[in-house]
Amino acid sequence: MTTAVMDTPDGALTLARLGGGDVSLRAWDAADELLLDEAYQRLATLPSPRVLIVDDQFGALTLGLRSFKPDVVADSATLPAAVTHNAGLNFAVDAPLAVTTWLNPPQGEYDVIILRVPRHAEYLAWLLRWVNSVLAKDGLLLAGGMIKHLPDRGVEVFAQAVHTETVLPARKKARVVVCRRGTADLDSWPGSWKSYGVDGSQIQVSALPAVFAREKLDIGTRLFLPHVKTAVSALAADARVLDLACGNGVVGLVALEQRPDLEMSFADVSSQAVASARDNVSRLFPESKARFDHADGIASSAGQFELILLNPPFHEGGVVGDHIALRLFRVAAEHLAPGGSLLIVGNRHLGYHRSLRKFFPAVRQLDANPKFVVLEASQR
Repeated sequence: MTTAVMDTPDGALTLARLGGGDVSLRAWDAADELLLDEAYQRLATLPSPRVLIVDDQFGALTLGLRSFKPDVVADSATLPAAVTHNAGLNFAVDAPLAVTTWLNPPQGEYDVIILRVPRHAEYLAWLLRWVNSVLAKDGLLLAGGMIKHLPDRGVEVFAQAVHTETVLPARKKARVVVCRRGTADLDSWPGSWKSYGVDGSQIQVSALPAVFAREKLDIGTRLFLPHVKTAVSALAADARVLDLACGNGVVGLVALEQRPDLEMSFADVSSQAVASARDNVSRLFPESKARFDHADGIASSAGQFELILLNPPFHEGGVVGDHIALRLFRVAAEHLAPGGSLLIVGNRHLGYHRSLRKFFPAVRQLDANPKFVVLEASQR
């Protein structure tokens, strides 16, 4: 965890970057600085503006604009803990009462919306159309990001959804776009949901734009699914199973197709992933005993599981490595029932067989191809 001091228009803030990964990275970047500077200039001219922050990363925007009492919405479950932790590092700085998600988004109208531009064009297109539904008629959107992380076709995505008023000069390789509300909406946009079928199954899965591999089954999961079917077939009646880092829920859905009696849980750090999994389960298995958790790992109230299924992400906010997998392996070990197993698929080059042995005494390889490996880990 890296802690450093950020200078903001409202004074210095001590901020920590939670979550592991590259220790040289701070909890903010030049895009946050540029957004804060521009937001303060604009907000100073407005009487009692209603402000919304979208997809803050570690709380720099939320705490930097605290004097305007902003509402906050984020896809990631990591933000509430980051904001609370960083508020506690500073004297007389309070965290917001709540951070909403796409499971319970805030209601407009907002005078100013400050948006961190995501890396993926389709999620950006979704966000801009949603912003149009909550931005006041004369409201202002400030959208910013690091230039190297802005999505391909970004200019086209903005042009199709909102009215770009000005593009601010780049500063320290960051860019901010100032926009007004457009007419594009989510109801008429065909890109909100995308689907695919699973070979050898009756399942058709759908997902929102922030979800990994929403248009086709990724090749790692393709290798994984036969072993998922074998594992759930051997479980006792009404066993508890968790699809961890579930994405659209395809792994858990295949498990339910094989064993409808399972008490199936789905968890993901992305609220759009949880919403997608919930929608798929309600459509395909409406009578199932399913639970859904928007969590960074496994919710403390989730209990123990006879089987945990995992395809761990290996990148987070531009940082690539095994730090996410290590966190998930640790919490999985804590939530396995006696005699239970963790079944994972991962990229071979990440060496998960070694990482798993930090938490599980028994690790064995079930399958592999040139790129991926399927492993089983347990305490026995």
